[in-house]
Amino acid sequence: MPDQPRQLALDLPVAPRFGLEDFLVSPTNEGAYARIEAWPEWPDRVLVLTGPPGSGKSHLAAIFAERSGALTVPVAAVTAEAVPELARADALVIEDADREPGRDEKALFHLLNLVRERGLSVVVTGSGPVEAWGLATPDLRSRLRLAPGASLAPPDEALLKVVLVKLFLDRQLVVDTSVVDALALRLDRSLARARDVVALLDREGLSRRRRITRPLALATLAALEGGEDEGSDEAGEEPEGEG
Repeated sequence: MPDQPRQLALDLPVAPRFGLEDFLVSPTNEGAYARIEAWPEWPDRVLVLTGPPGSGKSHLAAIFAERSGALTVPVAAVTAEAVPELARADALVIEDADREPGRDEKALFHLLNLVRERGLSVVVTGSGPVEAWGLATPDLRSRLRLAPGASLAPPDEALLKVVLVKLFLDRQLVVDTSVVDALALRLDRSLARARDVVALLDREGLSRRRRITRPLALATLAALEGGEDEGSDEAGEEPEGEG
């Protein structure tokens, strides 16, 4: 059967929702979530929030920012010139502090000292433990190591399924449970990856003018990963009776 002509799929991005009601608590993130929920009753003004990419750090940081009125900046924005202004914020989120390029350790240490003096709350995010951040300034490394920490693990399969269902619903897409099960089994354990796959499936479904089926989902995932998935060789129509 010849392929149906594709129609133009408008690329209308759906922004990630970072509200409190959109955060899905699971065993992989409940400890970190509890720390954020406990604000402002923290044992220290600085909280180090760690986890691999796609684990939900940015979402939790956004929840803290909403609750506290915090200003969110990347670590590269923490410069000697910017420190006085940053220290006047109600609270701060300093993202990706583990990224060495563009990181001014002297300015970051000065900022942390200022906000501590002024009693401000700060969330510092990064991937992996502080010891792995490659910090060359002993005082900064010590300060961050001694600060209370909260870590997130990659989402487990159960959480990934719930996230996929929510992402499909956000785009008003109705899919069979077999699609969700197949994707959750094969996807990298990353919430960001799940968003990418659902967005691509949305475009594929529109351009092919067909519903999102398990074969289409597996073929799309294989194409996204640049390889072949052993279950994706039937990117055409679903056999009768399969969802």
